[in-house]
Order: sequence, then structure tokens, then C-alpha cells
Amino acid sequence: MSMLTKFKLALTALLLLSLAACDNMGTRANAPYSGYGVVQSIEIVQQGGGIGGTGMGLGTVAGGVIGGILGNQVGGGTGKTVATVGGVAAGAYVGHQLEKGKTGTGNAYKFTIRMDDGSYQTLTQPTAGSFRNGDRVRVENGVIYRQ
Repeated sequence: MSMLTKFKLALTALLLLSLAACDNMGTRANAPYSGYGVVQSIEIVQQGGGIGGTGMGLGTVAGGVIGGILGNQVGGGTGKTVATVGGVAAGAYVGHQLEKGKTGTGNAYKFTIRMDDGSYQTLTQPTAGSFRNGDRVRVENGVIYRQ
């Protein structure tokens, strides 16, 4: 298998995993919405859950793919296989560590708001501010404001 073919396969896998990370796009819970409502609940949630809540982000995947490609260039026979597996593991680890530093995983606050039209809007923000259950709020472009 040529290097170009390997690169194309790795790029295809990376693109497919990128699409998998978009599983919530287009849902009303995350769509920008404007209106008024009342805070129903505030929950502390983990931020930076990665692809499908696995904790594995694109940095991990990309690092693994790149490490595997580089490891595959070393040696021959069994040594080549060991180098490829080691490259995937090392690349995934490095990619994960870099991504952790960049995304700032930690706690966030998930607000559930009952809108005046009867629908529910769920928003996640890095701080809870001074909001409490029962507060009347305005939601504008995915951000909660005191009314």
C-alpha cells in the first residue's frame, strides 16, 4: 500500500470521526434562540466530554492517526507492526494531552429554561452567575441574561 493511499485512508477516518462529533448539531437544545422564560434547573456538568461523551476528542484521534502513519514507516515485518501500534498509542496520548490543555475540561453549568411559549431550552455556560431556580430570564443567541 502506497504512502498516498495510507494518507487518504487516514484522512477519511479523521473526517468520519469529525462528523461523529457533530451529533448534537441542529437540535433545538443547542441552537441559538431568543426569548423569555423561567429557570427550571441548574446542574453542574463536565465540560469537554469529547466525541460522544467518551472523553476522546479530535486531538486524540488525529494524534493516533499521525502516530500510526509515522510508526508504519519504521522497520519491517513484526518490528513494523510493533512500531505502528506504538506510534498510534504515543500519538493518541500526545494528542489527548495537547487537547486537554487547549479545551480546559472542567465544570460548567447546564440551565434548563421553560420558555414563555411552553418549550424548554437547555444551555450550558461556564459560570452559574447569580442565577437561581425560578429566576425570570432572557435568552439571546445562546446566552442567558437577567430580565
